[in-house]
Amino acid sequence: MDLPLQATAQDEGSSRPARRIGEPILEVKNISLGFGGVKALTDISFDVREHEVRAIIGPNGAGKSSMLNCINGVYSPQQGSITFRGKTFKHMNSRQVAEMGVARTFQNLALFKGMSVLDNIMSGRNLKMKSGILAQALRWGPAQREELRHREFVEHIIDFLEIQAWRKTPVGRLPYGLQKRVDLGRALAMEPQVLLLDEPMAGMNVEEKQDMSRFVLDVNDEFGTTIVLIEHDMGVVMDISDRVVVLDYGKKIGDGTPDEVRNNPEVISAYLGAEH
Repeated sequence: MDLPLQATAQDEGSSRPARRIGEPILEVKNISLGFGGVKALTDISFDVREHEVRAIIGPNGAGKSSMLNCINGVYSPQQGSITFRGKTFKHMNSRQVAEMGVARTFQNLALFKGMSVLDNIMSGRNLKMKSGILAQALRWGPAQREELRHREFVEHIIDFLEIQAWRKTPVGRLPYGLQKRVDLGRALAMEPQVLLLDEPMAGMNVEEKQDMSRFVLDVNDEFGTTIVLIEHDMGVVMDISDRVVVLDYGKKIGDGTPDEVRNNPEVISAYLGAEH
């Protein structure tokens, strides 16, 4: 059944072509999170529609990464709930969330530096493998056939991310921008319905940012993957996002299209600045 045509990036003044965006796939309701006496998040609510790119922005310490940690089960909020495809949960661990179809990259890379690009991305297929660890290690019978199927899928991701030339190179030898691409590939290997990206362009030069922006949009357009993105580069956010939620000191101060957010007086005062 066709999804209803909702507001599109093209309609809202973005350079992105019009796309079909569906109903909410992820709903965050009244989330509050604290550590001791410190409030990281206070009564945060927003939704993410299927097939959209949803950005979360705000100053350092605003609670952006804490919000992603709540969504993918790293943190358990003291209040509120998260609903994914109609299933509401308050306390889920990271593995359970991953099995539901949510994958995540992290701001600080956690790749296996001594392993090849291929093997790093293969590690993202772990949840999809049915064979036991011993059978996988021995590459025996059905386990060998299963591994070949998974390797074929991973090779497709390597081609998609244009890193064929480095497929057998240890990740630790790669430039930072390519390591970020491998990290994205490992998350894509999980075949997520929702992909959480925590500052995927941090530390990159202009050319690397352009490449990563293109890959994020391609993942969204070609795979139909819903993207939730934390990013500090406002040019990138305004160019590739369908909607933006703004946090400041753990509270939501803005939510809407890029144009609505950039013209929100409270957002300008707290984060963007008058020049925007």
